[in-house]
Amino acid sequence: MIDLMDRIVALPLAPLPGPAVLAAALELAAVFRKAGAPVVAVRAQRPGPAEQPAGSGLAEGVALDGDLVVVKRSIGAFHGTDLHERLGALGVDTLVMAGVATNLGVESTARAAADFGYRLVFAEDAMSGLTAAEHRAAVSLDFPRFGTVVTAAEVEFAAV
Repeated sequence: MIDLMDRIVALPLAPLPGPAVLAAALELAAVFRKAGAPVVAVRAQRPGPAEQPAGSGLAEGVALDGDLVVVKRSIGAFHGTDLHERLGALGVDTLVMAGVATNLGVESTARAAADFGYRLVFAEDAMSGLTAAEHRAAVSLDFPRFGTVVTAAEVEFAAV
């Protein structure tokens, strides 16, 4: 779950408003937790300032005890973090992407994940962009080249 922080969820997002994206992502995270799958919450931290802007924490319920929390200082969640190593230690080979903004933090993280060889699934209704056009371009043009685009309700877990 990328950048589901109060100040970002409050932005005028499209095609879905931030609270709808947050609700869908939280439902998806609950499914993961019930299946015993790891949940990763990523939040941005601006480099430099001593204090982050108000609302820079993760929205309520995004990260629970036992979830992985990654603090990124760039657009994507892999650059300059230990995310790949932490996922590798858990044996993760597939990522289900959700968050804001579709064509920025989500897409940047997905591109790096593809470079690392992860299989990717994009929960379209658990993400939104700064504009509907940017969201649609990422979902219809870019994401199908990296993985599978589904709704959050269509995410399934294979028996292990």
